[in-house]
Amino acid sequence: MGPLLIGSLVVSLLGLPIAAWLDLRALSERMLRTQADEISRIIDEVRGFYGSDVVGRILPAAGPITVTHNYRDVDGAVPIPATLSIELGKRISGVNGTVRYRFVSDLPFKGREPHHIDSFEQAALSRLRADPKQPVIDISGSFLERRVRTAAPVTMGAVCVSCHNTHPDSPKHDWKVGDVRGIQEISVVQPIAGNVLSFKFLLSYFAFVATAGLILIVLQRRQTRLIRGMNRELSDANDFLAGVSAKLAKYLSPQVYKSIFSGEKDVAIETDRKKLTIFFSDIKDFTAISERLQPEDLTALLNEYFTEMSAIALRHGGTVDKFIGDAILVFFGDPETKGVTEDARACLRMAVEMQQRLEVLSAQWRQRGIEQPFCARMGINTGYCNVGNFGSNDRMEYTIIGAAANLAARLQSIAEPGGICLSYETYALVRDLVEAQPLAPIVMKGLSREIIPYAVKGWSGEVSGRSQVIREQTPGLDLFVDPDAMSESGVEQAKRRLTEALAVLNLRTS
Repeated sequence: MGPLLIGSLVVSLLGLPIAAWLDLRALSERMLRTQADEISRIIDEVRGFYGSDVVGRILPAAGPITVTHNYRDVDGAVPIPATLSIELGKRISGVNGTVRYRFVSDLPFKGREPHHIDSFEQAALSRLRADPKQPVIDISGSFLERRVRTAAPVTMGAVCVSCHNTHPDSPKHDWKVGDVRGIQEISVVQPIAGNVLSFKFLLSYFAFVATAGLILIVLQRRQTRLIRGMNRELSDANDFLAGVSAKLAKYLSPQVYKSIFSGEKDVAIETDRKKLTIFFSDIKDFTAISERLQPEDLTALLNEYFTEMSAIALRHGGTVDKFIGDAILVFFGDPETKGVTEDARACLRMAVEMQQRLEVLSAQWRQRGIEQPFCARMGINTGYCNVGNFGSNDRMEYTIIGAAANLAARLQSIAEPGGICLSYETYALVRDLVEAQPLAPIVMKGLSREIIPYAVKGWSGEVSGRSQVIREQTPGLDLFVDPDAMSESGVEQAKRRLTEALAVLNLRTS
């Protein structure tokens, strides 16, 4: 379509002036030929009339030559000027040409055939007698033919006045020099239909443009149908891809999904070595809990737990690597990072919020009949790992590998239920946020040095203002206190009820 449109545009821009110039040249030539033919015909008529009615009458005449209006009735007579004009008009107008000539007067000599005067001629006589210097012009005609008529005055000279005033056949004997006796009329007829054919180049140009326009319209409609069909196919394909991508997003962390579909990362087997903060959590006594619950209840409970924890991780910028049974592996620092220190602090804030949220979930689960809700241990370590796509060309996984990840899992295993255990590398980056107690050194396979864990015992800095959830459950006691979830009136009511409970317990022990 591109070359065709460009070619049509070039031809349209160049063709119009060329076609107009060619047609104007042809029209000018046609008009000049017509005028030349008409002039030649008029001269031939004048020469023929002069040869037959002037020279032809003078040569055979035996007597004197006279000039009279009825020269055909007198031997050796030639026509007077008025008669000459009348006779020439008959000859010139007798041929079906484009130019006609006529001498008209409303005062002809007696015995002469009266002149037929139409409305234009009558109006011309009146106007010219009023003002002989103003010519009279009339333009008329039909759709296919135009006609121009001009009328000029025939004025009386001294000889004409003398002749007319003394001639017995003259209808008027008081003529004066300068009087308008009649008019001479020239009529030019121009057939439009005949000139239309002179515009053959313009007509050919318009025919070409019309044909090209029709072809372009047909091609454009065809292209529109093709584009409409392609748009439908693309829309269906986009809907399909959107559905597939939405499903794939469930199997990837939001950060990885975003980096892949935005083109920031390529789907290829490649890894980078980065310093990350790794979080590992595990549910205490999950095997025993799974034995007491039905599979359907366990599945619903575990999915709710993973959903809540993943939402917290995403809110703090963590990349959820995988779920390993009941364990969760999250790391900070790739594919998005705010720096090693801020990544570690964000990971700690995430762990704190997870434990607090788990306290609230445990109270809700107990109300739903879960005797022993989940209680998680958490470990955090900061160190270098290989992070990227691992696997084969057919199937790969975005994950981390390294001793730092194994250490996070080991720290989780020695943490207290509901507690958080840090490596020294992480503790050094977040020590202004927590109160931690060093534990006995541990030795890990693959590491030549001892590792000193730090158990989080309290909060300071920006997290010190967070209210701690109080939860206790023994036979006869089911206590859950979440100060952040209480209103002012709820706090006062809790104080009264706890005071009453303490008074009852004091009576029991007294």
